Amino acid sequence: MSSPAQPATVPFDLRSLTAAEVYALLTHAVAPRPVAWVSTLSKDGRPNLAPYSYFNVGGQNPPSVVFAPNTTGDGGEKDTLRNIRETGEYVINIASREQAAAMAATAVDLPHGKSEWDAVGLESVPSQSVTPSRVRGCPFALECRLHQIVSHGEGPGAANYVIGEVTVAHVDRSFLNAAGEATSLDSAVCGGVGRLGGDWYVDARGEALFQLGRPD
Repeated sequence: MSSPAQPATVPFDLRSLTAAEVYALLTHAVAPRPVAWVSTLSKDGRPNLAPYSYFNVGGQNPPSVVFAPNTTGDGGEKDTLRNIRETGEYVINIASREQAAAMAATAVDLPHGKSEWDAVGLESVPSQSVTPSRVRGCPFALECRLHQIVSHGEGPGAANYVIGEVTVAHVDRSFLNAAGEATSLDSAVCGGVGRLGGDWYVDARGEALFQLGRPD
C-alpha cells in the first residue's frame, strides 16, 4: 500500500522553540518588512541612529507609525528606546538603496552614548518639529512625537511597541509632480529598501512590482 501524502505545511509550536528559532521563522514569514532608520537624542543631547525592521504605518487620523526596538540579549533597553522614553521625540528615516549599506552599518553595537553618525560618517539635517536630526539624502523622513510605548514579554527579545504620531513628513522632490501634491507619489519610483530573513534585503522597485485593484 502507498503511504499517505505528506501535508503541504509543517506546524511549529512557537512555545517550544528557542528565541533564535522563533526569530528565524518569523522574519522569513513576515517579509519584506520596511526599515525604520530611527534617529534620537538622549536627554543630555547625545545622538543615536539605528535601524529597526519591526516597523509599519498605523493609521492616518491621526497619522501614526509603530516600530519595535526589542530588548537586548541581556534583557536591557536599547539606546533608541531609552532616548524616546526620556524625550518623547524621534525621526524615522527611510533609506534609499544607495544608503542601504550605511543603514545596516549603524546596527553596530556601540557603547552607550557613542554616536553611529560619527562611526559611519553620515551627515545630518535639522528637523522642523522635533529636536533629533534626520539623515541627509533619505527620500522620506517622518518626524514623530511619542504617543505610547506598549511592552510585551520579559527578558531578551521582548517587544516594546513604540507608537508615534507623525508631525512632519519630508519627501524627495523627485517623487512629486510639478504641483508638489502628496497624492502624486508613484510607488514605481519611490519604493524603499525592505528587510527579508537572514542577511537578505529587497529594493522595492523594478520588475518585481505588480498592481492589483481594490475590490468594488
